[in-house]
Amino acid sequence: MNNKPWRVDLSPSGLSYTVAAGTDLLSAAGSAGIAVPSACKNGVCELCEARLLSGSAMNTRNQQIIPPGVRLMICRTDALGDIELEMTAVMAAGNNQPKKFQANIVDVRSISHDVYRVELQLPRRRELSFHAGQYLSVNLPDGESCYFSIASSPEEQNIELHIQATPEWVSAQKVIDALTSGETVSLEMPHGKACLACAPKKPLLLVAAGTGFAQMKSLVDYLRGTSFAQPVKLFWGVRRHEDMYLRSMARQWAQDWAAFTFHPVVGDDEDSEWSGHHDQLVRAVLASGMDWKNVEVHASGSPTMVYTLMDALVEVGLPTEGFFSDVLEYAPRN
Repeated sequence: MNNKPWRVDLSPSGLSYTVAAGTDLLSAAGSAGIAVPSACKNGVCELCEARLLSGSAMNTRNQQIIPPGVRLMICRTDALGDIELEMTAVMAAGNNQPKKFQANIVDVRSISHDVYRVELQLPRRRELSFHAGQYLSVNLPDGESCYFSIASSPEEQNIELHIQATPEWVSAQKVIDALTSGETVSLEMPHGKACLACAPKKPLLLVAAGTGFAQMKSLVDYLRGTSFAQPVKLFWGVRRHEDMYLRSMARQWAQDWAAFTFHPVVGDDEDSEWSGHHDQLVRAVLASGMDWKNVEVHASGSPTMVYTLMDALVEVGLPTEGFFSDVLEYAPRN
């Protein structure tokens, strides 16, 4: 009996993982933190379809050997040795090309005094591939595009958004008005390189301000579905208690997942001051006692917060390549 795990190489992403004998390829990919679209997990929905490029595999439903060149469902496939698969739905971080989709509006509801939770459904979900931490644009009828982090994991069938909107915030309010008055909406996705194509090999530090929590929710939901066992710390900074619109969810993560800790940073907490420039949040992160030479940091918030945090962490030893934020892409410093 073979006790050696087989190697699975994925093309064109360049990703790879190992699979033990008797474990289906989909389960092993999930344990390795590689997001593969799936739904039924019994070979019917065809979301996890791949083509065997080299090596040998077996269909677990009929126990037949699968030769190279044949398409297969990895949820119903065991490797019989090292193999290579072609899976265009699995891409390396940031390599998914944005496409336009027409989505059905499932639900729009207020979850705080100024934040709405939006749920969208794509009629052909299998055509969409994205990574945890990416974002999309909502394209309004007048041609304006508004960008929001995807709050759901790539494994979820529907797309979740957290949209902060008040009557004074004209563009965001226009999005809410459009979503509550129509049945469909035009999207372009995915965008963003500050994401996870697979589980990181280092402890993870997540830092969010305001609705930047949406991006962190996508990362946490994704990692909780893998075998990721490194420490994960989430710092969420807001100005007022009522701005922490899903505090109970973050607390529940901390109760259910031993590797996860949650650190709320609220400006009006007793004996604390909110400077208006995110200094309080940055100070809390610096006091976390992490090994800055061995951590991966993902930050979501305003450019002021992100660059203040990055400068502070680099100064105490964080390698610049260990810091990830969409701000670095859409608001680069001169």
